[in-house]
Amino acid sequence: MFKRILSDKYITIIFRIVLGWIFVYASLDKISHPAQFAQIVHNYRILPSFTINLFAIGLPWVELIAGLFLIGGIFIESTAALLSFLLVIFSIAISINVFFRGLDLNCGCFTTSLSAKKEGVTLLFRDLILLGMGLQIFFFNKDNYTLPKFYRKLFSRLLSK
Repeated sequence: MFKRILSDKYITIIFRIVLGWIFVYASLDKISHPAQFAQIVHNYRILPSFTINLFAIGLPWVELIAGLFLIGGIFIESTAALLSFLLVIFSIAISINVFFRGLDLNCGCFTTSLSAKKEGVTLLFRDLILLGMGLQIFFFNKDNYTLPKFYRKLFSRLLSK
């Protein structure tokens, strides 16, 4: 029964839309405020300093495009794999700072405000739930309600006339 629920096409579609929307939303403030996001990335003390600006500028655009692709059903498995990989990296970065360094940082997930609420373990739990959604999409996607499928049907109807 659990496998049937987990592989349900509507669950996959809901997860695609929710996870895609979350990443689109998360990217917007970072794109608008790259300097503040670079400061947040710096506070994690994981990346070498010469990569921080490139990361702070590039990551939000990757999140935006991947989120839009997931919502639109474009390259679903690849996009779900990319977002799942990012969530694993985020979880590792949060874990290092919370459990090994004892720091409770602003994650920079949805706001670049340096005075934003610090979430620690709650943030890690949220990322693991999102990771589960990404993996469900990756393993159980059935190409339902996607833009490529819509266009294939549309063009086949046009060509058959």
